[in-house]
Amino acid sequence: MAKDTEKLIRQLSLISFLMAQGRPVSALEIKREVEGYSDMNDDAFARRFYADRAELESLGIQLGVEKPGEGFFEAELYSLPPENFYLDPISFSDDELAALSTALMLLTDGGFAYAEPLRLALQQVAWGHPNPLAEGERAPVEMAMTASAGGRDLSQRLSKIETAISRRKTIEFTYYTMERGDTQKRKVDPFHLVFRGGQFYLIGHSHERDAVRVFRLSRIQGKVGYASKAEHDFSPPVDFDRRDYGSRADWQLGETKGTAKIFIRERIAWLIERDYGTYGELRNAKKSDGAPGKGRVFETSYASERELIAWVLRWRQNAQVLAPDDLREEAEKRRGLLLERHENGFRPAKVVDRPLEEQPKRTRSNGRGEAAIRPERFARLVTLAGMLIEAAKKGERLQVIELRERLELTAEELREDIELLNVVNFGGGTYVLYAEILGDEIEVDSQPYGDNFARPARLLPLEAKALVAAIDLFGDHLPQSDLQTARGKIVKALGHDPSEEGLEIASAGGGDAEIARLVNEAIAESRVLELSYYKENEDQFTERRVEPYRLENGKEGWYVECYDLTKEGVRHFKLDRVKEGRLSEEKFEPRPEVEEFAGVEGWMTHGEVPTAEVARVWVSPERARWLREERTVVEELADGAVVVELPYAGKPWLVREILRGAGDLVVLEPPDAREAIAKEVEAASN
Repeated sequence: MAKDTEKLIRQLSLISFLMAQGRPVSALEIKREVEGYSDMNDDAFARRFYADRAELESLGIQLGVEKPGEGFFEAELYSLPPENFYLDPISFSDDELAALSTALMLLTDGGFAYAEPLRLALQQVAWGHPNPLAEGERAPVEMAMTASAGGRDLSQRLSKIETAISRRKTIEFTYYTMERGDTQKRKVDPFHLVFRGGQFYLIGHSHERDAVRVFRLSRIQGKVGYASKAEHDFSPPVDFDRRDYGSRADWQLGETKGTAKIFIRERIAWLIERDYGTYGELRNAKKSDGAPGKGRVFETSYASERELIAWVLRWRQNAQVLAPDDLREEAEKRRGLLLERHENGFRPAKVVDRPLEEQPKRTRSNGRGEAAIRPERFARLVTLAGMLIEAAKKGERLQVIELRERLELTAEELREDIELLNVVNFGGGTYVLYAEILGDEIEVDSQPYGDNFARPARLLPLEAKALVAAIDLFGDHLPQSDLQTARGKIVKALGHDPSEEGLEIASAGGGDAEIARLVNEAIAESRVLELSYYKENEDQFTERRVEPYRLENGKEGWYVECYDLTKEGVRHFKLDRVKEGRLSEEKFEPRPEVEEFAGVEGWMTHGEVPTAEVARVWVSPERARWLREERTVVEELADGAVVVELPYAGKPWLVREILRGAGDLVVLEPPDAREAIAKEVEAASN
């Protein structure tokens, strides 16, 4: 029998024995009665029992330990209080369960890295309710950003890091540092994972720097390994605020260098306050600020001058750096560089290479092969045991195909799991259950101590993180308005918020929750929606009457796909640019041609539009390494710069992207796009 299988039988038998006794027991009793320990010598038992306790603790199952009083010679006594194993009952409404089921369905379709532990978690929290995993009516929501791991190598790294965080294990890996362009070995105490902007980031203590650093998982090369064989290597510092890293703006990632004052014109002050207000303070402009007009001042701390300047430039004439002086001068320099390079012509360095090999096309994961994290088999076995015993108590036979679908198991995995559970015992014929696969059904005989698993077990750390992360990915954007209330109940039952202890989802632009609710209502009732919409690309407000069809989550936030009655065509409106929305009384008949329109196109996932014009864009040597990660390089230049191809559906979008390049991106072709950018920069400078 494999060592992992022996360990699982031993740990499950230990749990069942402690709960069945209902009293503290000695290590001697455990060694004598529990399957897997009795044939060990004393030294081997001491090692294995200590290791099993440590592993159960890392899974969130804490044994009670009673130490003898001073002067007594009795050994320690062990127990497993019910509250340390069972999950508190959660009273979900039907709408809350429907919302959770919808979230699982949408995320599984999109390759959610935590889909499998999410399945187990839903099975546990919905105990006693109808199967929450049964597919119901499909919601008019499409997910392009689903926290997918994005490939086998990154999947393995993510899984290893997750385990290291739970077990407080120091890890080692080779890392490519983008700023310096070099590769080094790193030794890190992993504290926290954050998913933001389509990427996973690890926050941990770097031994080489003796400081907390942020590592992008896609830049880790090769395998991630443990630095030692110890049970635990470190204790997270009590003063480390994990959530701080998920709630920072892009320009705040790193060591704070100062506080900037940014002038914001009145026309977009509402948008900045709503979407960026948590990153600083928005106040009325004072005479001493030197503001260039009517507006407000946004004070925000920053770690990266370039990222903050790039953010300011995207707002054109509506934003301007006021202080500090060196930041203002750098912003003006970059704005001037943008204008000069697009207005007076630009001659790049000599081409030294034209990569001929076609880069692999991006694809969305849609299957288990790319699922990053498989839950601990222990969690799966506990869940399966509960389902089998529940069926036995009802005198029912379980359908093999249904059980495999609910737990995402192959036929071989289900057979092996049942065989393992059949030998969980603690001596004297005290087995937990006996199950047998008979054709398409499973017959279960619950043994006297089977009731130990007849209630849902506490969520293991990975399951809890998967469940809360799934909810946080959607925010308030599902048609069912009960996802956040379900989150509150789950956190209360767990006794903590998992996003503060492991994986955290950093919110993308979602807009006002009330706007999302209004859009969902309009979709459900097929009613025309009236929008007051800010077109950032053209810096103007427009009134639009639209027929909404679906919400779509993409790289830059949430959109509503509509048929625009004014433009007489399909349009996408970014929710965080909707200032006001009104539900009209006018109903519409859904248009078949719009309903058949692809829900999530390439641009929603990674910013590329298949049927679009293509711009040839020069990228400075300083930023070339970054763009290689995201775009197709068509030319390598002698000075280290590169030329990339950038598909775009309209000049306004391209202008915004080039402005965000903060002077490091220059359009070479087509000429009309160059002119549009020069005109925009010149207008913003006046």
